[in-house]
Amino acid sequence: MKTRNFLFAAAVLPMLVVSCKDGNSSNSAQEIPDRSNVIINVPRGEQAPPANPGQRNFGGMMPMGGANRQRSQRPQGQGQTAQRPAQMPPMQRPTPQVRTVSLKELSMSDPFIYPDPETKTYWLTGTGGSLYKSTDLEMWTGPYNVIDISGTWMQGQFVAAAEIHKFNGKFYYAGTWNNHGVCIEQVPRRYNVPLNQTQLLVSDKVDGPYLPLVKDSTFCLGPTDWDIIDGTLYEENDTVYMVFVHEWTQIIDGTMAYMPLSKDLTHRIAEPTTIFRASEAAWSKEMNSIGEATFGMRMPGWVTDGPQMFRTETGRLGMLWSSWGENRYANGIAWSTSGSIKGPWIQEEVAFKGDNSGHGMIFKSFEGQLLYSVHHDGGTGRKPEIWTVDASGDNLILGKRIH
Repeated sequence: MKTRNFLFAAAVLPMLVVSCKDGNSSNSAQEIPDRSNVIINVPRGEQAPPANPGQRNFGGMMPMGGANRQRSQRPQGQGQTAQRPAQMPPMQRPTPQVRTVSLKELSMSDPFIYPDPETKTYWLTGTGGSLYKSTDLEMWTGPYNVIDISGTWMQGQFVAAAEIHKFNGKFYYAGTWNNHGVCIEQVPRRYNVPLNQTQLLVSDKVDGPYLPLVKDSTFCLGPTDWDIIDGTLYEENDTVYMVFVHEWTQIIDGTMAYMPLSKDLTHRIAEPTTIFRASEAAWSKEMNSIGEATFGMRMPGWVTDGPQMFRTETGRLGMLWSSWGENRYANGIAWSTSGSIKGPWIQEEVAFKGDNSGHGMIFKSFEGQLLYSVHHDGGTGRKPEIWTVDASGDNLILGKRIH
């Protein structure tokens, strides 16, 4: 983890300093002596070169004028990232009409399905934060709004890669929130790195409402000078870990990392440990080498996305994760040679599903069948799919699509 002298930065540089407590109680200070506990909004700078006309591009195009257009002067803390419009007050959108549709009719990135054995109901969520329910995996009723983050820095902000987990009788909603009005680091001629954090909400019921686990308006679970996305929860030897992405847009070669959480999941009890880097997988390609622009910029690097932990029936520990490959988005597998999150980890040579699909996860149906949910873009946007998989041996084998 990078360390900074926050008092020096606040006193000397014209930065907006916002207190961001990391959730550690006073008696846990010894566990993390050098923890980051504030968000610093740094000046923005020159971005990566703009995409070529007609180039393939993920994340939307740049404002007119390109990545490095001149911007009018404005007070610190009120600037805008090059690739996104200035922050506007959250719009009051009409509540979506709840209806029942087939899975094929839904558009959603990063689908996550939680099967609730008590009600024999499947719950689907993902990027956007809406919740759907089903009893047969084919017809889904929703969307339901189930999160309440009012009074926090996340209020009015977009949520990505949402998930539902259950520990000790409570349901936890893990989602990644961003604030692109805050730049935590300016990487010269590359990227103005925005604030991204995976946070935890909690509820007594699977269908919410989900409220912040730590009731502090400026709380951040991870280091505040890290661009953190796509966090998931994984339990090993009575310790719950958050496994997450340290974004490639900040560090060029994106990583997977983990941090152990306290028993009540309210704070990390150690600083993050890197599991592996995206470039370690042969199927993960450097973005410029495959002609892929990001947010309208030709930004070099290797992507990590969407970690999901699983074990085969033989006990082998694996991780599904996503990157960009020869056919755009791809889902691959890494394996722990020790059977522990601490690794070491090795990569499959080829992608598990490399056809512009990604962010997959595994769950069991109420009939005991092992299933794999993933989003796929066949040219009409990202759509959730459900496939059978076989994990009876040491490997994960893709079966047939059932929904």
